[in-house]
Amino acid sequence: MSNIEALVLCLVVVGYFLPATVAGVRRHRNATAILVLNLFLGWTFIGWVGALVWSFTNAPDYPSLNG
Repeated sequence: MSNIEALVLCLVVVGYFLPATVAGVRRHRNATAILVLNLFLGWTFIGWVGALVWSFTNAPDYPSLNG
């Protein structure tokens, strides 16, 4: 495998798991479910877009500042 092919493969994998990565970085409360949806239905365009939209919805679970 050439360096170009390896780079393209890495970019494809990163792009494929973009919704799960966004959910994880945002500490989404349904990050695991988004990962599973992305893993099994991300190969369909609708599944990937659905996971991406879901990863940007709902307020993330941040600890309360009020104690």
